[in-house]
Amino acid sequence: MTYAAAFLQPLDLANTAITQKRNQTMSDPYLYSVVNHVATFSINDAPYNLMSLAYIDRLEEQLPEVLADDSIRALVFTGNNLDNFSAGMNLKQIPEGIKRAGSHEAFFGQRHRVLAMIESGGKPTIATLFGFCLGGGLELPLACHFRLAADAGAQIGLPEMDLGTVPAWGGSARLPRTIGRAYALDMILRGRKIDGAEAYRIGLVTELMGLEQLKGRAQALGEELASQPRLAIKCMLDNLIGFDTKSLDESMADEMRAAILNRDTADAREGMVAFMEKRKPVFNQS
Repeated sequence: MTYAAAFLQPLDLANTAITQKRNQTMSDPYLYSVVNHVATFSINDAPYNLMSLAYIDRLEEQLPEVLADDSIRALVFTGNNLDNFSAGMNLKQIPEGIKRAGSHEAFFGQRHRVLAMIESGGKPTIATLFGFCLGGGLELPLACHFRLAADAGAQIGLPEMDLGTVPAWGGSARLPRTIGRAYALDMILRGRKIDGAEAYRIGLVTELMGLEQLKGRAQALGEELASQPRLAIKCMLDNLIGFDTKSLDESMADEMRAAILNRDTADAREGMVAFMEKRKPVFNQS
């Protein structure tokens, strides 16, 4: 199936049962839940989980609240089914989106802002890659700090060349920073889709597992990260995001500031006491 077909097929389905099912799930662009300090955003547009205008609008509205909530310490982005994470933007909505935004720049600028919040909001973010992860369905995971992939069935790529255009949500900026220039050129210029095993081999994803384990593992990883000292996590994310644009001296200075900031916190004291008492520390108590 071509990239265009991945977008257009679910939009023109003649099967009444499938169409009715899609209509029933369109009431919310994504489902949101919080379990053990981990917030989960599940795209709710089965089976292809297209990233609609409403999806981006709601993320832009809700993410600042989530990032400001100290009780939420990690975020997971997934799809509300086991078919596909996301086949990307709903292409038929682009003209409406540009009209509403007032310009192409404002339309794509909103997507850049949303992905920047995911990447630079100071809380660890995790994406699950399964089924179609195309266009925006890869660009959003590229803004996340951890990517987990299914070991079978994933089709991951930025195949905008199939449509005669280019990535527009930061894909060509983040992909080479994640997997290197050579692999990024190969994927983008050839419109090539890769599976989970290749994504793991080239460093696009950090873990590979069976589809049925994927969401549970994302939750478990989120809980592990949520148990780490909140301020220390934020400082390290701030230091590591964009490290490749800094000099070594700048990165060292940022690390020194972070070390001083974290030197006498309640979590630092708890970590030292736990070490001396030979027990696991319990962070984020205040």
